[in-house]
Amino acid sequence: MAEDWEAVPAVAESPEIKLFGKWSTDDVQINDISLQNPLQILVNAIINSGPREDSTRIGRAGTVRRQAVDVSPLRRVNQAIWLLCTGAREAAFRNIKTIAECLADELINAAKGSSNSYAIKKKDELERVAKSNR
Repeated sequence: MAEDWEAVPAVAESPEIKLFGKWSTDDVQINDISLQNPLQILVNAIINSGPREDSTRIGRAGTVRRQAVDVSPLRRVNQAIWLLCTGAREAAFRNIKTIAECLADELINAAKGSSNSYAIKKKDELERVAKSNR
């Protein structure tokens, strides 16, 4: 009776699944923002909305003038997160959209580098002021 049984593979071979008709994920071009990794959207938003240059007040002999300075990496990340949160909060104020929807819009616009984002506008303004104070 033991001789009648055949060896059956434990896992049946399944055909390889194509993504958007492509064999490799390297060939896939993603144009829809909803198909991208949400963490990558967050990282791109923080990178794009962090100012690289700022201005500070320097006082000499009773006179105060502004001087352009480079921003440290930690302050750049902190300021980017603060700008993104402030933009989402201001967009949700007296609006029918929820804070979650406003935060999603802010992150997507900042990740794209769009000027519709509050964080991108403020970053550009800070860098413009710093450039004029060089």
